[in-house]
Amino acid sequence: MNAIVVLCHFCELHGPRTLFCTEVLHAPLPQGAGSGDRPGQSEQAEEEEGGIQMSSRIHSHSPAEGASADSSSPGPKKSDMCEGCRSLPAGHPGYVSHDKETSIKYVSHQHPNHPQLFSIVRQACVRSLSCEVCPGREGPIFFGDEQHGFVFSHTFFIKDSLARGFQRWYSIITIMMDRIYLINSWPFLLGKIRGIIDELQGKALKVFEAEQYGCPQRAQRMNTAFTPFLHQRNGNAARSLTSLTNDENLWACLHTSFAWLLKACGSRLTEKLLEGAPTEDTLVQMEKLADLEEESESWDNSEEEEDKPPSQADGREGGELTKSPTDSTLLSDCGSWNVASRSQSVFRSLRHLRQILGPSSFRMLAWHVLMGNQVIWKACDRDLVQSAFDVLRTMLPIGCVRIIPYSDKYEEAYRCNFLGLSPHVHIPAHILSSEFTVLVEVRSATRSSLYPVLFDDDQPLGKYEFVVTSGSPVAADRVGPTILNKIEAALMNQNLSVDVVDQCLVCLKEEWMNKVKVLFKFTKVDSRPKEDTQKLLSILGAAEEDNVKLLKFWMTGLSKTYKSHLMSTVRSPTSSESRN
Repeated sequence: MNAIVVLCHFCELHGPRTLFCTEVLHAPLPQGAGSGDRPGQSEQAEEEEGGIQMSSRIHSHSPAEGASADSSSPGPKKSDMCEGCRSLPAGHPGYVSHDKETSIKYVSHQHPNHPQLFSIVRQACVRSLSCEVCPGREGPIFFGDEQHGFVFSHTFFIKDSLARGFQRWYSIITIMMDRIYLINSWPFLLGKIRGIIDELQGKALKVFEAEQYGCPQRAQRMNTAFTPFLHQRNGNAARSLTSLTNDENLWACLHTSFAWLLKACGSRLTEKLLEGAPTEDTLVQMEKLADLEEESESWDNSEEEEDKPPSQADGREGGELTKSPTDSTLLSDCGSWNVASRSQSVFRSLRHLRQILGPSSFRMLAWHVLMGNQVIWKACDRDLVQSAFDVLRTMLPIGCVRIIPYSDKYEEAYRCNFLGLSPHVHIPAHILSSEFTVLVEVRSATRSSLYPVLFDDDQPLGKYEFVVTSGSPVAADRVGPTILNKIEAALMNQNLSVDVVDQCLVCLKEEWMNKVKVLFKFTKVDSRPKEDTQKLLSILGAAEEDNVKLLKFWMTGLSKTYKSHLMSTVRSPTSSESRN
């Protein structure tokens, strides 16, 4: 998080002062901010906590303290500082923590070394202890602007037996330029800073009570009411915070607390890029999840009334059919599968599948997948069939996918467009000869019949050969749908990694789903004539036969939410008036 945390104090002699600040450095440390380690110099012991490594370099000098600083140092002069205005002793370099995970450095000293940052901190300090105060003068408040940054300030009192009113005024402020981020971090900052303040006040209270017990100041001041106030305290008008808390390691503890606060506050919130409305895949997933929740509730109710197992329920049409009798046996066998074999991804990606099947067979298979035809895999290895379906389904919108992973009988095309069968299952002859079906048979193969890429005996596919047949084979010179040509071009481009190809698929599907939405509204909602539809398809670049078939099939994958929204918009009175 690009912010700075500062401890401020209202000195009775010099007014608002900054005592201690911790800032984030993404670049190498500036000269004088903990970079004074030279060969032969020793460092104090380093401590690690929460992935942050802390060290205090003792041989460098701090310009902010006036010990060996230039006249251009933004810090106050030594003559303008008293014990109450000073945190680190003269010559102390400050503290540096190294975050090993992000290579970020957290640097603590009394004043920021950068003049512009010093001015921003100084102004925030003055405002937090003067005009920007919450009721009661103790508590959190937010203020700031675009030019000087935005500030979360929490003021509080520390007990001091020698101070006016027996207490001194402090504040802990957090400064950053991102207003929204700071406001969203308010609950987190309030809780953590309140914990730091409670610890400081608890230590100071113990010291205050001990001093009052040994030498009560209230009675002594009453007896010398007409003596000048500053002389009553025997010259101890200003006391350091370490003296008030009796903690010599106070600044090191504050450094670790502030550094952790910056790290934790920066990692608790992440930004997400939202590009418009949810995609159709997201809407379909939400609808399927809602349907599953409703079904589970209905099953629970039916079990209470009739005590019937949910496996007897019929599978729903239009979703993934995982509740048919064949699927129940599949699910019961899942627990007995070898975990090691399941961890092997048989088909790792579309590119891998294309290498195994060959370009022509893959094009035929992909064409049938995109057109919505039934894809049948016959194999003994269920993992192989499942991995093939997992890879092929990435080419389709989620709403167009209906899978029966493995069955002991043939299922009609209206129930699923991806069907896995065992080798002995009989497929009707009219299905095998149909132009709307493609069959992939996985057979045991000898070494001589294998593809060259499968010569490695360690490969899971080394014992199989794949035969792709269809009643309507795709000619090699056929243009095919535009999206298929783009997918093949991406798969053949070896400069694109698998992850990049996956993102290309997402973009292509979203592009064509937008065309599907336009066509659905044009034809189903507005009921335009065929001539206008042909003109629209030409504008969309989808006038070819294969592209039209693809759009009509993908139209079945539109979410119910989108369809109902369009229909309600058309039927509303305002829309009808605008159309007239």
